[in-house]
Amino acid sequence: MISLYHNPRCSKSRQTLQLLEDKGISPEIVLYLETPPDKAALQGLLDKLAISPRQLLRKSEADYKDNNLKDPGLSDEQLIDFMLKYPKLIERPIVVNGDKAALGRPPESVLEIL
Repeated sequence: MISLYHNPRCSKSRQTLQLLEDKGISPEIVLYLETPPDKAALQGLLDKLAISPRQLLRKSEADYKDNNLKDPGLSDEQLIDFMLKYPKLIERPIVVNGDKAALGRPPESVLEIL
């Protein structure tokens, strides 16, 4: 089962969903702003993406600036805790296919895990 961590208000997220549908794929939609991942799920996403928590942060969000998340002294654990508290900080969209995941930035980058 392919999953899409999706924000319908995000153009890249909508484009990624359309790309999947154009390939005949109906992903399980995870509206992560309404039902945020728990710590284990978020860590699993990071492991599948093979990136650090800092690389998954949306740096343009007010919560990023308001909480001074650019501080290099913050640990991965602290950054994960902020993403759990403020799910808007999680970069989107994320497509998960088994033990692999990809960020849909650009949307075509998810094709490599299908």
